[in-house]
Amino acid sequence: MSDEQPTPDPSQRPPQQRAPKQRPPQHHVPLTVLPSSGKVDQLRQEAAAAAAAAKPQAGAAATPQAGAAPPSGGDTLVSRFCDQNKSARQKAIEEKVIDACRLVYDPEIPVNIYDLGLIYGIEVDDRSGAVKVRMTLTAPGCPVAGELVASVQRRAQAIEEVPEASVELVWEPPWTRERMSEAAQLELGLL
Repeated sequence: MSDEQPTPDPSQRPPQQRAPKQRPPQHHVPLTVLPSSGKVDQLRQEAAAAAAAAKPQAGAAATPQAGAAPPSGGDTLVSRFCDQNKSARQKAIEEKVIDACRLVYDPEIPVNIYDLGLIYGIEVDDRSGAVKVRMTLTAPGCPVAGELVASVQRRAQAIEEVPEASVELVWEPPWTRERMSEAAQLELGLL
């Protein structure tokens, strides 16, 4: 006679003793950052040149450049919340799309595409919840243009309230570093 106890079947354990199902973590999977692209260095040089040119002459007042792009800092959570032209549902879905865009990173500049200023607009249909995103790229020759657009579309469509999403790639107005959020500029050492 053996003293060995039979191994209990895990499915026969009481529910409090069963191990919980493991779910994969929900996080972004960034594209590979291109280490030698030089885009960040180019932005830093432009920022330094702009800062030097912006220093007013003795007694002269600084004037904003005509046609300069508005900084993305004008589009804030508060300004989006106070928008009287959107329903509460549209605002909630828009915030979820923004959060989804913040999980997509430009491979040349290690900043998410929303804070980089690549998202020009998000429209949410109040009835259906369908989303249309207008975005651009830092340069027309971007080697991962198709992947960035597809990634934004996949992430927007993954939102439970969004039955369909489309992404329109636009080139006007052209992207400039002034479209970056202050947080992104600080992260890259541009301020």
